[in-house]
Amino acid sequence: MANNPYRWAVHLSVVLFVVLWTLPTFGLFVTSFRDKDQIAVSGWWTALGSATRNDMFRAPEGEGEVEEAGRFTLTGSVFVGTSGHVTAFGISSKAPDAFAAGETADLGDGESLTVAEDGSFTLSGPESFKDKRGQRIFFTATTPPSFTFDNYRAVLFAEGLGRSFLNSATVAIPSTVIPILIAAFAAYALSWMQFPGRALLIAAIVGLLVVPLQMSLIPLLRIYNAAGQAMGFDPKSYIGIWLAHTGFGLPLAIYLLRNYMVGLPKEIMESARVDGATDFQIFTRIVLPLSFPALASFAIFQFLWTWNDLLVALVFLGPQDDKLVLTGRLVNLLGSRGGDWEILAASAFVSIAVPILVFFALQKYLVRGLLAGSVK
Repeated sequence: MANNPYRWAVHLSVVLFVVLWTLPTFGLFVTSFRDKDQIAVSGWWTALGSATRNDMFRAPEGEGEVEEAGRFTLTGSVFVGTSGHVTAFGISSKAPDAFAAGETADLGDGESLTVAEDGSFTLSGPESFKDKRGQRIFFTATTPPSFTFDNYRAVLFAEGLGRSFLNSATVAIPSTVIPILIAAFAAYALSWMQFPGRALLIAAIVGLLVVPLQMSLIPLLRIYNAAGQAMGFDPKSYIGIWLAHTGFGLPLAIYLLRNYMVGLPKEIMESARVDGATDFQIFTRIVLPLSFPALASFAIFQFLWTWNDLLVALVFLGPQDDKLVLTGRLVNLLGSRGGDWEILAASAFVSIAVPILVFFALQKYLVRGLLAGSVK
């Protein structure tokens, strides 16, 4: 590899793929700290620099005017809730930059308008402005970069968010642990125990990997509801969604764990059997500790899926407020305000906070588990 003339091309390709993968996430992260007005007028890549914008301000109709020496003066600022640096202004939409900041514009009938660089304006005339429509001021301003935590405050302090966070944890943790426990036993049996029909079971598991979740979701729900009515328990309970996620996750779990366990040294198993160890002892004391990379790999995928799931949660738990998961709560927070990109961006990072922690805690085992069994 050291003498490979294409080594630099490989490294460059890796860097390129990493940038292409992380750039949209970084852009979403920056957007989550910008307010609605900034998002509407400029892209996230301009967030660290000053942005130039054209805007319009209408002066109040005589409110706060002062009479002095027979002239009425009205003062104020063109910036409302923001700040910036005015470079030009005008009194018509056709010429919004007719005057430089600090110059005086003649409005006719003895009236004049001056807009300073800091946005303060002075409107002066021989008659009161109370009976006149507010003067329109068009201006071009340079706005310094600014960031806000208001988006995260709106999301984190939304009503019911804490309860939904606990609901998601109640769904995701058992839905990750239960499939791992069942799949580990099944994978060991399919790897090291001889029994009739083993090859058919392996083929069936591989076939189940391609079954779409949406295709089996409704039939599974009908069976579960019928069983719930017959046995007298509430169908809209956590047990149902745990069983659903377990059923949907088992094929991949068994396939992944079996590929890993079948590659373990056969001599270790034979030595243990010679020493009188049972299959259960071999499984718990030898196979499980050696299979931790594969277990961690599946745990990452299963937790990410169950934590971010909304479809299965709505089907098996329903939209009740006390059982609504985090993804459902954030969707309700957006509601009909789908254009509120600042809330959407902040919600995205709130929802991925826990999966990111899980991924980085177990990521060193991910590649080892995925590549298990690929090399003999």
